[in-house]
Amino acid sequence: MIVVIDYKAGNLYNVGNALKYLQADFIFSGDPAVVSQANKVILPGVGSAGAAMESLAEQGLVEVLQRLQVPFLGICLGLQLLFEVSEEDNTPCLGLLPGTVHKFDTSQVKVPHIGWNQVRQLGESCQSASILFKDIPGQSFFYFIHSYFAPAANEVTAAVTQYGDCFASVVTKENFWGVQFHPERSGEIGLRVLNNFLEVR
Repeated sequence: MIVVIDYKAGNLYNVGNALKYLQADFIFSGDPAVVSQANKVILPGVGSAGAAMESLAEQGLVEVLQRLQVPFLGICLGLQLLFEVSEEDNTPCLGLLPGTVHKFDTSQVKVPHIGWNQVRQLGESCQSASILFKDIPGQSFFYFIHSYFAPAANEVTAAVTQYGDCFASVVTKENFWGVQFHPERSGEIGLRVLNNFLEVR
């Protein structure tokens, strides 16, 4: 069973529509007991880090997510929440990945970062990245909309994107993956990323 977490901060229905297109068997749930029994978990994200973490805490999901042993995919804000801290609202996050999420420098680039941008994989030998990018060219474009980012100078970075500075557009550690772009809004190539995640065993 695939669970898409309903934590009152995510773009649930866009993700749900993409999963329906892929004929995936999934449910929306914010129930810790249901999430704990999932075979795969997707954490979508639109909104602020502070409100999202508050909602996850209120629903009793923080420790559940921290203990997950099954494949997990965080999308956009869902990627950012994997880290220790976000500068947005000075929010302590899930702490599953090391580092701090920063805001783009408004004196250097337009914020938010909106639109299609290139995702560059860091080495074809990176097995964790290649799982999500199976049959996807290494310099493909995906759709982004975000004001905060995870730095690329980190051992969990699997792919990077240039917007002003270079930032981590895909991160991975053990059973956890995060993508800063929105696969559900990235057309056929985004659907491939989701389908590759669905095929993870």
